[in-house]
Amino acid sequence: MSGGFFDYNQYKIAQIADDIEFIIQDNDSTKKNEYDEDIGNHYPKEIIEKYKEAVIVIRIAEKMVTRIDYLESGDDGEESFLERWKEEIE
Repeated sequence: MSGGFFDYNQYKIAQIADDIEFIIQDNDSTKKNEYDEDIGNHYPKEIIEKYKEAVIVIRIAEKMVTRIDYLESGDDGEESFLERWKEEIE
């Protein structure tokens, strides 16, 4: 199994991005939760656009941490680190 330098915490970063995507998806929902409240936050478009920007940045950060993790764990060498960084992040 690859990685492990950061104790696989980069997957927590990915989970945050997933959670924000659920907020975006449910923003306009009028479905009710167990307290009979809308599950949607009904944020204006401007806020949802910022959330979408955040998801992009968080996904990039998760990829960055993964690449560093592989290098620090010895799963990638310096050359493959730089190649994969260029392919996945730039």
